[in-house]
Amino acid sequence: MSNISRDSDTVELPADPVFQYGEKVVSRFTIRNDGTYCGKDIGEVLAKKGDVGFVTSIGTFLQQYYIYAVEFLGTGHRVGMRGRELVSLDNLPDHVVEALGDRIHQLAAIKAGDERV
Repeated sequence: MSNISRDSDTVELPADPVFQYGEKVVSRFTIRNDGTYCGKDIGEVLAKKGDVGFVTSIGTFLQQYYIYAVEFLGTGHRVGMRGRELVSLDNLPDHVVEALGDRIHQLAAIKAGDERV
């Protein structure tokens, strides 16, 4: 367990969680099993960069970070992720919405259980 990367200067818990239950999010990185996901080999991909999912629960780790359980639509995997590993699709900044233009409707069409993602 000496390999745990800990940002000692970062403590998220005094603030509210960044994401809420049911919020649509996308993974910013490819996430591999670190040995904590049962039934998968260590190093096996659990979520790819760009995979879409929904926040199903919010917990904490090391009394320092929020951990968001995200259920990914394409794989059905429920993966614990840090806030910095996710981006909200429900609460996009105005400049991003403007840049997406008509394509914003494609994001709105993504729903839980929709296999056409």
